[in-house]
Amino acid sequence: MGTSGSIRRVQENTLDPMPRGPWPTTVPAVRQLLDDGLDLSPITILVGENGAGKSTVVEAVALAFGMSAEGGSTGANHSTRPSESALWQHLTLVREPGAPRRGFFLRAETMHGFFTYLEEHPGARAEPRFHELSHGESFLEVIVDRFRGPGLWVLDEPESALSFSGCLALIGALEEATRANGSQVILSTHSPILARMPGARVLELDDWGFHETSWEELPLVQNWRSFLDDPERYFRHLR
Repeated sequence: MGTSGSIRRVQENTLDPMPRGPWPTTVPAVRQLLDDGLDLSPITILVGENGAGKSTVVEAVALAFGMSAEGGSTGANHSTRPSESALWQHLTLVREPGAPRRGFFLRAETMHGFFTYLEEHPGARAEPRFHELSHGESFLEVIVDRFRGPGLWVLDEPESALSFSGCLALIGALEEATRANGSQVILSTHSPILARMPGARVLELDDWGFHETSWEELPLVQNWRSFLDDPERYFRHLR
């Protein structure tokens, strides 16, 4: 599934297995990841309901790669209130030969704090003034500014800040990153737009674990189509 310079597989560290029983091993997708491992493609998209384990899995991969749980580049040490699970400590990333060590974790819920951290700890080059941009503009600017050269780009529900056109712009930027320099993308989303990213392997997380599926078969897509066709049908159940 992998390509040159990518992570081929995520699996449990057999020398330090994770005890079964406590959360997050009670989440079916996490349990399957530990039991069976997860093969990755150049673009892997995780889709599922709240609580299915999408953020837990992408967070664990990002931390195992060396990124901060609150977002940022490889080696970043920004932290406000640690809340991540210990899953990453029990994972092994199986890399392709010559896999890059660069990466970035874009986590929607913590990016405001990350932007503040960048302002308070400027690097050698001038940083964009992220706080002076709109929420969506700042997300896209991070991608343009940080997703350079080969690397692993992990995104957790980035659509929370993006409009329809912003989601399309994000797809274009990620496609360019994977096509031009062999970068790899792992993305969790509730957006039917982002889930349709060309060339992506789509995994649905549910009550039984995770499985590969097509975009057309996703309940996410079917529900949105049904709602847009007849919104009133859904509103009647709220009254």
